[in-house]
Amino acid sequence: MNTPVLAPAETLRTALAGLLDGLPPKRAAQAVDRLIAHYRGATPTDAPILRDRADVAAYAAYRMPATFEAVRSALAAFADAVPGWAPDSHTDVGGGTGAAAWAVSATWEGERPVTVLDWAEPALALGREIAAAHPALRGARWRRDRIGAALTLQDTDLVTVSYVLNELTAADRSALVDAAACAARAVVIVEPGTPDGYARVIEARDRLIAAGFHVAAPCPHSAACPIAPGTDWCHFSARVSRSSLHRQVKGGSLAYEDEKFSYVAAARLPVAPVPSRVVRRPQIRKGQVLLDLCGTEPSLRRATVTKRHGPLYKEARDTDWGDAWPAAVREEA
Repeated sequence: MNTPVLAPAETLRTALAGLLDGLPPKRAAQAVDRLIAHYRGATPTDAPILRDRADVAAYAAYRMPATFEAVRSALAAFADAVPGWAPDSHTDVGGGTGAAAWAVSATWEGERPVTVLDWAEPALALGREIAAAHPALRGARWRRDRIGAALTLQDTDLVTVSYVLNELTAADRSALVDAAACAARAVVIVEPGTPDGYARVIEARDRLIAAGFHVAAPCPHSAACPIAPGTDWCHFSARVSRSSLHRQVKGGSLAYEDEKFSYVAAARLPVAPVPSRVVRRPQIRKGQVLLDLCGTEPSLRRATVTKRHGPLYKEARDTDWGDAWPAAVREEA
């Protein structure tokens, strides 16, 4: 009898389930509480926040599913903009336990050379251990390197940088984005869906465009973002199954939570961005759906879809935050 092959997301959940065996729940929760403060704040570049296996195990069990889902969502939008293309090689900068490497393998089938760079050896060690459960990642290289201005990247098809820029100084952030632009054909950067995270993504987006990249997602264009600085921020949401550790740390009984993230995906190869993208959760009212859109102009606008639009109305009701919206309908200022 053949053993069923699990999808990467299921394989990852299974691999993470045993990480906390032997680690007292209270200690795991305390480690996560301390580490969350660093994740949302600013960490000096000479102080890796994951210090030992207990830190890494707790943080991986808590954060890795959310990082995986956010990066997978960004990669899915990117893949839609470059149909028929798949990376032949992948470098994950600041990848820690390798959530982005798992997300890449969930987006494009097959095996490819994968290199995960991080400055925290315990994170790399645990990432290597978890990756043994996934055939496409068993040959991955896990390399300890300081993420900053001195980092050198080998040529690769795809570079991912997820939840890393917030740990760097402004100078190191710029150097990292420039290094990724020099080394890769495609770059995907994901940050927390906060005003500060969005600001870092916009800085990176500007540098990638200046380096000759075309924005594939989420923006329908490579022009300046139409959001006036300080007035709003562009972010999206990915649904994440909550483990018992999630419920213990955050309280509540829901089986899921929504991970808010900002991102940019850009490439040197030809891209076909969507005509417009839903940039807020759609508002469903009696007989109508309100969609806040970013379009190719570039501009932000509201589209109102009513029952008189026929099949388009059903499509609007099924449309979610972050989805493409190709249709032209009545707009409100």
